[in-house]
Order: sequence, then C-alpha cells, then structure tokens
Amino acid sequence: MKLLKAIQKIPGGMMIVPLVLGAIVNTVCPQALQIGSFTTATFASGAALTLIGFSLTCIGTQIRIREAPEVIKRGGVLLLVKYAAGAAIGLLIVKLFGDGGFLGLSAMAVICTVTNSNGGLYLALMDQYGEPTDVGAQGLLNLNDGPFLTMVTLGAAGLATIPLLSLFAALVPILLGFILGNIDSDFGDYFSKGVGPAIPFLSFSLGTSINLMDIVDSGFGGIILGLIVVVGSGVPLILADRYILRRPGYAGAALATAAGNAVATPAALAAVDPQYEALVSTATTQVAASVLVSALLAPLLTSWVVKRYGDARTAQQRQPKKEAAK
Repeated sequence: MKLLKAIQKIPGGMMIVPLVLGAIVNTVCPQALQIGSFTTATFASGAALTLIGFSLTCIGTQIRIREAPEVIKRGGVLLLVKYAAGAAIGLLIVKLFGDGGFLGLSAMAVICTVTNSNGGLYLALMDQYGEPTDVGAQGLLNLNDGPFLTMVTLGAAGLATIPLLSLFAALVPILLGFILGNIDSDFGDYFSKGVGPAIPFLSFSLGTSINLMDIVDSGFGGIILGLIVVVGSGVPLILADRYILRRPGYAGAALATAAGNAVATPAALAAVDPQYEALVSTATTQVAASVLVSALLAPLLTSWVVKRYGDARTAQQRQPKKEAAK
C-alpha cells in the first residue's frame, strides 16, 4: 500500500493530512494525548513550538552569508504586505459597517486573523516548492505571531512597544543554524534533511489545538473569515511576490493562512482593553474555524500558483537564461 505517495499527491499533503487527523483526535478524544510521557511530549499541541524551533535551526544551516540580504528582503516584503492587507481590510470594515462588523465579523477578528500566518504550513510548502532562502524568510515572518500587530492596528493604548527580547528569542534558532552552517558546511549537509521528517509531527501537533466543533459553532462567520484570509491576503501577497520580489509567487500564496496562535489573540486583547470583552467568545470561534479553512485552501492556492508560474526550480532555470540574454 503506497500510503506515503498517496498523501504526497495532495497539495501540502504531509502538512494537511496530519493536521486534520490531529484536529479529529482533539475533537473526538482530547484526553488521548494527555496521558503523559513521550506521547504528550511528541504529539500534543505543546510540541509545535519545539518542532518549529528545530525546523528553523535546520533551515538556518542551509543559508549562506551571501544569501542573508535576500532572506531579509523576501521576509520583510511579505511580512509588510501580509500586515497591510489585514489592517486595511479590518479598518475598511469599521469604516463601512461600524463596530457591528460585517456578517457578524468584527474588525478585531479580521485583523488578528489576516495579519497572522501559519508558520508551520509555510515551512511545509516551502520544503516542497521552495528553496532555503524562501524558508529562511520565516525568521522575519515570525514577527507576526501573537497579538502585537493587532494591538498596534487597533491603537491599544500603551501597547505600541515592540517586545525586543521576545522577537530576538524567535530569531535565535535560525541564527544558530546560520552560524553553524557558515562555520562548517558539513553542518548544512547533516541537517539538510531535518525539516522534511519534522513536518508531519509538527502539523499533527498544530492540529491538536483545533476543535472541529468550532467550525459548527462559528456558523458561516468562520468560513467567511477563512476565505477573507486566503483571498484578501493571498492576492496581494502573490502580486508582491511576483512583481516586487520578482519570484514565481508560490511563497506569497503559502502565507495566505491564519496561525493557530491567533485563536488566543481576542482574549489577550480583551485582557488589555475591556471594550473587546463582549466580542471574545464569537471572535475566538470564528478565528479557530478560519485557521482550519485557510490551512485547507492555502496549499491548493499554492499548488495552482506553482502550476501556473512555476516554483523555485523553475525560477533557477530561468535565471541563467536572463543572464545569457544580457
């Protein structure tokens, strides 16, 4: 039975299939992953951060000093476009529909979801379609984790201060790998295959933070929010990837997601600004639903972009032709 090949035929299959399985387990029998020891440490939601850190270290060993400016450029452009898309859509909703929001979606729910991205899914898709420079951009993209950008956008009083230590902590794994890989290229060879095997464990762990009943509880709001994430951020990200970065566009498509940690943002925001307390319950279920919806649709969008415009290998093949033409 060629199960692995069957999964790999699905766009982002090594990420999506374990993610859905994790969500099913968490929905049907969440206690199964809380029995302790290696089971909980390996498969429960708490393992996700460790696995992302490990993956980033492996990725860092593949990046050479000469590639660092390109990593910063790609990550910076995509981070700014992702943030701008979420902020613009959220503020537009306030402008047109007021505090009541659009179809039950508050500006808070939209901003905290669209400005965020699923780093684990991005890494999985870049492992399939991208190159080390694409993957290394995740070091900068980590900056959209958590409630900070949402708080800045909504103008939460006194919270426009970047937690520098937290941001540095997010960069340490990839910096460590970068240093090791440039000191000795053998580290790059040794860790080169580390990301692939970690992806299904990472995705299952992320899935165990999702309850499928949240989609039912959110009604159409969560599904609509997921579509806003994929289309509202996906289109500008693909355009930026293609016309600003001069790349095929697959990296932009892979960022058209919402991360699992966005589920905690409404409550974090309400803890600081009580005016949002009434929105927390509804926004939380909508965000949770959008995480799964975007995780299912973004790989399909990325696969479509790759078929239409190519991937990292296609871009590398075109480069010598351009240089020859000059």
